[in-house]
Amino acid sequence: MCIAGFAAQAQPTNPVKVSGGAIAGAHADAVDTYFGIPYAAPPVGKLRWRAPQPVVAWKGVRQATSFSAACAQTAVWITDPKSEDCLYLNVWAPEKAEKLPVLVWIHGGGYYGGTGSQPGFNGANLAKRGAIVVTINYRLGIFGFFAHPELKEESGNQGLRDQIAALRWVKNNIAAFGGDAGRVTIFGESAGAISVGILTASPMAKGLFQRAIAQSGNAGWPMNPDEYSAYDQKRVEATGVAFAHSVGAKNLAALRAMSVETLHKQSWSARVSVDGHVLREDQTSLYLNHRQNDVPLLVGWNAEEGKDLAPEILNTGEFTAARYKELVSKLLGHAPSEDLLAAYPGASDAQAKASLDQLTTDWWGWRKVYWAGLQAKYGQSKAYAYYFTHRPAEPSTPCGYGCGAGHGAEIRYVFDNLDQDSRQWSVADRQMAARLADTWVQFARTGSLPDWPAYDGSSASIVRLGEGKDKLPDFSLFQQ
Repeated sequence: MCIAGFAAQAQPTNPVKVSGGAIAGAHADAVDTYFGIPYAAPPVGKLRWRAPQPVVAWKGVRQATSFSAACAQTAVWITDPKSEDCLYLNVWAPEKAEKLPVLVWIHGGGYYGGTGSQPGFNGANLAKRGAIVVTINYRLGIFGFFAHPELKEESGNQGLRDQIAALRWVKNNIAAFGGDAGRVTIFGESAGAISVGILTASPMAKGLFQRAIAQSGNAGWPMNPDEYSAYDQKRVEATGVAFAHSVGAKNLAALRAMSVETLHKQSWSARVSVDGHVLREDQTSLYLNHRQNDVPLLVGWNAEEGKDLAPEILNTGEFTAARYKELVSKLLGHAPSEDLLAAYPGASDAQAKASLDQLTTDWWGWRKVYWAGLQAKYGQSKAYAYYFTHRPAEPSTPCGYGCGAGHGAEIRYVFDNLDQDSRQWSVADRQMAARLADTWVQFARTGSLPDWPAYDGSSASIVRLGEGKDKLPDFSLFQQ
C-alpha cells in the first residue's frame, strides 16, 4: 500500500525505538516516513469496545513501510483493506529533524468512514516546511461509538479514546523522530474538526497538545444545555441496548462473538455521548467555567459546503417549499425566527433548495465563530477564524462532492497536495496552497499568526481565504 507521491527509490531509515520496540521506515526526497506504527493493542475479541490498551511489544526491528488496514467501516469510498485491528499511525519527518513542531491530523468521515492513509493526507510537503506530521486511525461506526450499560465507565466514545491514546503515544515517542512534544498541534476536518473541539473539552486530553485547528466541523457535541439531551449517556446507552436486541444478542459477550460483517448489516449512527470521562459538559458551560484545555485556536469553514452537508444533516434531498420550515427547524434544533426566514426565504422549491444550502453553510460557520468567541472571551490563548472562499480549478471529470469551495475543498491546500490531482491548477491555486501550508506550520511552530487579527467577535476579524465575493452571514440571526 503506497501513498501517492512516495518515491519508489526510497531507502531504509536507521531503526527508531518507540513504545513496543524498534521500527525502521523509508527515506526519500529529504523526508523520512514511518507507516503503520501501532499505538495501542488490537481492539479485537475481548478488547472490542474496551478503552485502548497498551501496545503489544515485538522483537527485532518492525518494518514501518506500509500502511495498516483502515478501521472497520461501512464507507464505500474507502477501498483499502479494512479491519478491527487498525490502531496505527503514520509519521512524516524531514531528514535530520530536531525539536520541530508536530501536526497531528484527525481525519473526517462522519465517524463512520475514513482513514489516516488517504492519499490527500500525505504529510511530505508539510514536513518539508519544518514540521513532523502524524496521521492516525481511530475506531469508527459501531466499533468506535457504541454505548452499552455493561461497558460501564468504558461505555461510548471509543474512537475519541483512541485519539487520546494516539496523542499520548506522540507525547511519549515523537522526540525519537525529531519532534517537540511540547509543541503538538491537533488539526482535523469535518468529524476530525469535531474531534478537535471535543479534545479541547476533554480532561483526558489535558497536556497532550498545545494548539488546535478545526476545519469545517463543530456540530457533533452539545453547544449549550438546550442541546444536551441528544448526547445524554443513558439515552445513547439505550440505543446500544436496542441495537443488541435487534441483532439477537442477549448481552455484551454475545455482541463480541459476532463478526464485523454481521454487526455492519444493521444500520448504526455513530454518536458522541457526554460520558463523564471523555466529555463532561456542553461547550458553553465548559468555557464559562474555564474548564477547557486553553490553547491557541484556529477555526474556519468553506463558502459552499452547505450543498454537501445539508442532505447529510437533514437526511433528505427533498428540499421543497412545503417542507421548508420543518427542515429549517430540524437544522437549527429550534423553530426559526421570522427575521431568519426573511433572510433565507423558501417560497418556491428552487428558493427552498438555495436557502437551505446557504443556511447550512452559514449555520456551520456560526458554530465555528461561536466557539472562537468563547475562547476569545473566556480563554487566555488567542483564537483565529477564517472563511475559505477560494474556488479551485475545475477537475477534468464531473465533480460530485466538495466541489468549488465545498466541504473538504481546503484540505488539498492545507497539505499542499495539488499535484495529486491532474487539474490545470492556476497561479492562484498554487499561491493558496503555499499560503495555507505555510500558515498551518507557522501556527504549529509558535501558536500565533502575526499577519492575522485575533478573533474578537467582529466580522472584520475573520480572515477571508480567497477572492470570492461571498458575504459573511448575519450571525445575530442564529442567536436564540
